Amino acid sequence: MLTGTIALIIIIADQIAKWWAIDLLSSGKIKVIDDFFYLTLVYNRGAAFGIFPGRNYLFIVLSLLTIAALIFFYRSFFSGSSMARISGGLILGGAVGNLIDRFRFNYVVDFLDFKFGSYHWPAFNVADSAICVGVTFLIIVVLFGKKQND
Repeated sequence: MLTGTIALIIIIADQIAKWWAIDLLSSGKIKVIDDFFYLTLVYNRGAAFGIFPGRNYLFIVLSLLTIAALIFFYRSFFSGSSMARISGGLILGGAVGNLIDRFRFNYVVDFLDFKFGSYHWPAFNVADSAICVGVTFLIIVVLFGKKQND
């Protein structure tokens, strides 16, 4: 239940944020914190950081496989600790959020844009953030979670 609820919250928040970004940012970027944080509309036709552009069907298949794996492994792994359930919900919600974009637009809408001095981090979105946090939680669970005796 927790995993599904978190996934649904991420999907809804992601789609609302992307709808808002498309509506608000179509005329240009918005400076939130000068030389640090901007809202910039980016149509990402590739994978993370825009790598491998133009392979939308491949990313749709990979997303579907990821979602299927999350569902398949839910009972054996993500139904354990609260941290594991949260992790599963974040990853599932993020994967579905970006998958919706790929089906709707043939690209993913990104809009969170950070600069650190001369370094410019590629734009990302709510779904990407959820996936990163979810994977981080998953690593913590795998490395530091209590081992169950069979």
